[in-house]
Amino acid sequence: MTDKVLNVLFLCTHNSARSILAEAILNHIGHGRFKAYSAGSHPRDNQQPNPLGLQVLQNAGMATAGLRSKSWDEFATPQAPHMDLVITVCDNAAGEVCPYWPGQPATAHWGYPDPSAGHGTEAQKLEAFRLTLHALKRRLELLTSLPAAKLEKTLLQSSARDLDQA
Repeated sequence: MTDKVLNVLFLCTHNSARSILAEAILNHIGHGRFKAYSAGSHPRDNQQPNPLGLQVLQNAGMATAGLRSKSWDEFATPQAPHMDLVITVCDNAAGEVCPYWPGQPATAHWGYPDPSAGHGTEAQKLEAFRLTLHALKRRLELLTSLPAAKLEKTLLQSSARDLDQA
């Protein structure tokens, strides 16, 4: 297991904020053990990553090159990478409909409020993105610190779901 790279797909509705942040964070801190992707169940036409999200990633020293909003349909083709873990990051408490990923990967739900849904000054909006980035980063640091045995498929789902309480 130690040589296997785990593919993780972060899903949200539009793939413009939370899932993009999670993809960039995990690719930054994954130490070659993880490869992160993100997608949305219903990205809008010509959807782009939220500029405030890209700004907080850059401010945190994380790469933003190549980040783009995309449909989860890209990951349903035979040529797509096999996913070991699929994590939804939308907020059920806000009444969002979280995407469902069929198939055999381990799944977990980590709900976060949408930082792009807030109102206020640019500074307040940027702070909402910064707080979301830090919350995701804390949880993803816990995931990346799990021992290899906890990342075996039979334990991965339980381990990822337990992190929702972290």
